[in-house]
Formats: sequence, structure tokens, C-alpha cells
Amino acid sequence: MKENFDKCLAMLLEHEGGYVFDSRDRGGMTNLGVTRRVYEDWLDRKVTEQEMRDLTPDDVAPIYRKNYADRVCFDDVASGLDWALLDWAVNSGSSRPAKAVQHAVGAKIDGFIGAKTLQLVAKRDPKYLIDYIYTVRKAFYEGLDDYEHFGKGWSRRNTETLHQAMEMAE
Repeated sequence: MKENFDKCLAMLLEHEGGYVFDSRDRGGMTNLGVTRRVYEDWLDRKVTEQEMRDLTPDDVAPIYRKNYADRVCFDDVASGLDWALLDWAVNSGSSRPAKAVQHAVGAKIDGFIGAKTLQLVAKRDPKYLIDYIYTVRKAFYEGLDDYEHFGKGWSRRNTETLHQAMEMAE
């Protein structure tokens, strides 16, 4: 839902934290959840480590809106489902949550939520879809090579997102 974006952004930034540069993380240098590559693509130029360290919520909000929220049709789905889709999109790319919700509603699975998928989503209980996304996301994480190192954090985040989304769906 459109009015949920600021609330969800705040929860997202809580999940993402601040500046991190862990050599084991495929994302590389990251701040507020935005990788250096994503920020460079956004600005269409190379960025320095200091620029990455200096990122603010105001800098990253439009990136989260355009690159993630818009791609999972955040404004067009029920409260709670918007959050479940957004958080997973940010953490793993927008096609994964899109495919999960498409599978859950029996839509063509192409990784892009469009009008036909949205029509089917509107007919389903948002809580069912939130739980379904949680379950598929959990299985996805558990299948990753680096689950042993990052899995505890991913699992905590997924569980928190489930509870927050269910609360929002009330």
C-alpha cells in the first residue's frame, strides 16, 4: 500500500544496518543495504568508499522505491504483503518474491508482477501469501552455499519480516 512505504523503509533500514564491507559477502561494500554496485548504477558513475560511508536514508530512499518497491508493485498489494515482498526483494532481488507470489496464486511465473498477477493476488488472503513468501524465502536461504555463515541473520530477518507483515495485515 502506498501509505506504507515510509514505515517499511524505516523497518528495512533497521534490517540493513550501516556500513559493512565483509569479504565473505557477495554484495561487497554496502551501506544502509545499498551495495556499491547498485549505488554506482544509480549515479551512473564510480563512487568512493567515503561516498559509500556517507550514504543517508534520504540518499537510499529513492533507490529502494524505484529499484525494489516499484518492481514488486508495492503500492498495489495489501498491507503486510507489500512489506514481505519489499524486504525479500531488497535482500535477494525482485524476481524471487515475484515468482513466489506468482506461484502462490497460480499466475504465469516470469518474475515480473503485472496486472494479471495483481488480479489473482487481490483474490487471495494476504496472510496466506505472506506466510507462503516466508516459507519459500526460508527454503531459498537454506539452499545457499553461504547459509552456514550468514544464515542465522537471514533467518532472523525473515522471521521478523513475517511477524511484522502479519501485524500489518491485521
